[in-house]
This record gives sequence, structure tokens and C-alpha cells, in this order.
Amino acid sequence: MAAQTNSTQAVVPLLINNKSIVTDTIFDVYNPANGKVAHRCAGASVDDAKRAVEAAKAAFPAWSKMTPYARRDILMKASDIMLSRREELIAYQIEETGSGRLFAEKTFELGAGFIKDFAARIPSIEGSVPSVSEEGECAMVFKEPYGVVLGIAPWNAPFILGTRAILLPLAAGNTTILKGSELAPKCFWALGDIFREAGLPDGCVNILYHQPSDAAAVTTALIAHSAVRKVSFTGSTHVGSIIASTAGKYVKPVLLELGGKASAIVLDDANLEQAAFSCALGAFMHSGQICMSTERIVVQRPIAEKFRQLLVDAAEKVFGQHAPAPVLVASAAVKKNKALVADALSKGADVVFGDPKATEDCGCSMRPLIVGNVTKEMDLYATESFGPTVSLIVVESEEDAVALANDTEYGLTSAVFTDNLFRGLRVAKQIESGAVHINSLTVHDEPVLPHGGYKNSGFGRFGGPAGYDEWLQTKTVTWRQS
Repeated sequence: MAAQTNSTQAVVPLLINNKSIVTDTIFDVYNPANGKVAHRCAGASVDDAKRAVEAAKAAFPAWSKMTPYARRDILMKASDIMLSRREELIAYQIEETGSGRLFAEKTFELGAGFIKDFAARIPSIEGSVPSVSEEGECAMVFKEPYGVVLGIAPWNAPFILGTRAILLPLAAGNTTILKGSELAPKCFWALGDIFREAGLPDGCVNILYHQPSDAAAVTTALIAHSAVRKVSFTGSTHVGSIIASTAGKYVKPVLLELGGKASAIVLDDANLEQAAFSCALGAFMHSGQICMSTERIVVQRPIAEKFRQLLVDAAEKVFGQHAPAPVLVASAAVKKNKALVADALSKGADVVFGDPKATEDCGCSMRPLIVGNVTKEMDLYATESFGPTVSLIVVESEEDAVALANDTEYGLTSAVFTDNLFRGLRVAKQIESGAVHINSLTVHDEPVLPHGGYKNSGFGRFGGPAGYDEWLQTKTVTWRQS
């Protein structure tokens, strides 16, 4: 469990070189559901960041030379340990992020599944023996790990996003540093503790977090360190651009999964009940705090009125007044969403579902809102709300729907609802996003599929059959027969 200070109050420690470190900097971590201090956390300094990199650097030679089967067995054991600590970890996520139990359970199970899936694929990593042009010459292409990899993960789904930030690099033979969000440090500490318990050698995984005021200094120190060879970041496009710029300054490759403004297109031949439920769930699951959340529902006019009522019914059934008010991670998120809605209403939008003037006992709570007649002049049209707010927009044609879905700087995920698979595939090919889900939620993530975005939603891919290629570099070796 978390380390103790002299005052006997539990403190979440850093994990560096498999050792729990409580620093001189201690900050409070709040439970957004009640506003109370959940626990206290050790904050990393620049010196702590450098020590973590040095530990990972020292661990790399032995870990990278370990047989694929030995690495696989350690990671498989980590998955088993994670599953055995199910209730503990789910409780951490609920406490720190305010998520509902069902969402916490689902993301926990996906995280444990990611470890098993990626570990099982380790022995399948292979190079190639291409034919070359010169007679008497041969070539081989090897795949080798980079070295130390830095992963930066957000708070909203820590057991998926934290796991994938370190698991694929580890499986490929790299050593890692995970810089987790200060909003959910115990979740990230638990991941590191699980790998430590599984027998991962010292230094292979190091877990850091810091107070917000130290973010720029600590992050820059990590990226700038000569031993860090690649960086991954999941989070907002604004911060991602800073990470990419800093990595570029130090000539470090970077994988980015950033913001989204996912559209769900409901065509006039769709199963409207299925589409309405999927749109409501995709928009309001985890209070809309998922980069893949449905932000715009685009419906063709012939079925717009019927769909509108079905959407209201679905939202009321799952997220209505009978249900607890959803919790957002901070009161600032509530203020942002209410401001977006107020701006839209002042410019001619209307409320389809919910009460924009409603207040809750908890300052971090906000009930879902569906806003109709949203136009380009409104901030809600283009801004990622990252909260329980979704636009309902009526269009005339399939072509209009595609044009609207593409009218955004983002391109992470999307959905199309239709009873005609060929029509769905035709639309999917035209949408500018990393994923299109036909007759399913915009929220979709599993290890067998590549995951990442187009445009300002980032570049590079987590997962999929070629997922290891992000964490391996190629080395060409040629030789001439004497």
C-alpha cells in the first residue's frame, strides 16, 4: 500500500528503481464526488525525474537481452496479479476520478486484457530478409528496442491509458517511465506496484507524478534527457502540441493521441432505437470525459423528429433524474460545459434534453445536456467539450453528413448508423478519422485494433498487429559473399 509519513497519514509514493520514494514535496489529491482530500501524494522534482531515467537506462541492457518468453511470462504474471487486485484498483479509480462503477470495471478489465494480449504477442516480433539488387549481396533487417521510453498518461481511464503507455514498450524490450496524472496518482502507483510484484527487474518501470506547478520543468527534463529515446502522450491537443514541440527540439520521436470531436451520423435507413441508445451512451458515458466521446450527433432530416424523441427517451432512461448526477473531475469542467451551452443558446440553439440552469449539491456534478440547432457560429460546434454535452444537428443528405463530420480540426473516431453495410462502408471511407464504427459507439478500444487519430487528434498508433513497430527501430545489415 501507499507509504506513510511521520504524521501517519498515507502518502502515495513515487516508484523509482522498484523502490517507493516519498519526496519533500507533498500535495493533496481530491475526491471529485465530495470535494474532500482522498489522500496525499509525493511530487517528483527535476532531480527525481533524472533519477528515474538513470534507473531505466541502467535496466535496459539486461531487459532488452532477456528472451521474449521470459519477458512474456513476467508480463502475464502481472496481468494475473492485476486481476487478483480487482476491487482495490476499481476503488482507486472511483475515488480519484469520480467515475461510475460500471465504467471503472470495464476499463479495469480492458487494462488487464491489454497486458495479456500484448504479452502473448512478444514472440511474434520478427524482422525480414529482403532481396537486394546487387548480385552476391545479402541483407537482413532487424527490429530492436529504442532504449528508455517516456509515457505520459491522463487520469480519465488510467488502467487502459497507463497500461498501454508502458506495456507495449516493455514488451518490445524497452525500459519505461510512466508520468501519470496528479489527479489519479494512486491508480498509476498501483500499476507500477503490480509490475514490481510480478518480478519485473529494478528500473524497468518507474512511476512519477508531480504537482501542477512543476509540470513544465519535470516534463522538459524527462524529454531532454539523452537516455530518453521516444515519447508517447495521451491528452489534450494543446498540451500535445507542447510535448511534440519539446520532443522536436531534442529530436525525439513522439506518439500522440489527442483530443476529439467525434460525430455519430444517423442515416435515414438506420435502426433508430439502436442508434439513439448508442449515441446517448457514447455521449454521456463517464460524463463525456473520454477523447472518443460522441460530441456531435448528425441526423438526416426525414427521420430527425422520430430520432430526436428516441434520443431523449434513451438519455432519460440511462442518465435521467432517477440516476445520480454524473461527476466530472473538476468544477472547471462543469463551468466550461455550461459556458459552451450558454453561448450556443444565446446564438439560437435550443435545449433538446436536460436543464442548463440546473445546479447540483456537488460543484463537480453536471447532468447531461443535448443541444439542438447548433451552428458554426457557436463555440460548441468546434470546441471539444470533454463533458456531458452533445450537439444534435440535422442535415439533408448523406453528403452533408460527411461534410459536417469532417468539418473539425479533430479526427480521432466516429460512428455511422445504417442498415446497409455497403452504405456504411462508403461513408466510413470518406470520414477523416482514425476509426469509424458502423452501428456502434464512437467509444471503442481494444488491443487487436490500431488506435490513433487523423489531423489534430495526433499521429502514431497504439495497438493493432503492427503495434510493436512504434516501439522498435529497424537496423539494416548487409554483407557480400567473398
